Amino acid sequence: MKNPLKEKLSKGETVIGTLVGLGHPDVTEILSRIGFDYIVLDGEHSCLSLETMQKLIQAMNGSNCVPIIRPQWNDMVVIKRVLDLGAYGLLIPWINTKKDAEYAVTSCRYPPEGLRGFGPRRASLFDPNYVHTANNEILVIAQIETRQSVNNLDEILSVPGIDACLIGPFDLALSYGFDAPKWDNPEFMEAIDRTVEAARKWGKPAGLFVSQDNVQWARKKGFKLILIGTADFFLMQAAKAALEKARQL
Repeated sequence: MKNPLKEKLSKGETVIGTLVGLGHPDVTEILSRIGFDYIVLDGEHSCLSLETMQKLIQAMNGSNCVPIIRPQWNDMVVIKRVLDLGAYGLLIPWINTKKDAEYAVTSCRYPPEGLRGFGPRRASLFDPNYVHTANNEILVIAQIETRQSVNNLDEILSVPGIDACLIGPFDLALSYGFDAPKWDNPEFMEAIDRTVEAARKWGKPAGLFVSQDNVQWARKKGFKLILIGTADFFLMQAAKAALEKARQL
């Protein structure tokens, strides 16, 4: 197994992906061929089943886009099943402590480094060396989305096997008592800055879920793992723009 996304990040490159929660393989087939470095399949907040996720990954075959999965939870049983589908990495939610981070890494790795059960099924279909390379190549991203996780950033990022972190700004905002991200609020922005600084200190890329409005700001801020928009938002946005134009005299 060779993970081009992990390689790009290790070289300090900025990578750009998007989030997909729509369950038709045409979605990932199209998006994986327009230049995104990676696509995150959302198992946490969408209705995607394992069978659907597999089809979405299969539709990406032949592209240069890397499939990442956000599992429902930091759970060993869930993690091994989505990795067996052929995910090249995981964006793992609700990493709040060093213990959470260690559990996530353990769940992603085969013994003796971890406790992932053997059964790579589809993941090893095209690579007979998968089992021997997966521990080093699987990208493990800790999702930072609470005040607690921000306070524990150094401990979380110190864990060997945590390759990167990514801020979920909406959950983070809720944790700080806001109903939406407050990009002009000093306390919220301090949490953003602390994440970038901690990631830089540990030599691990920081990521952020962004919109088209703040993506350039995020890149200048130092975020290397950019997750921009969602497939359903892009669909709605483009359709809305076309409709508004069509209704103009």
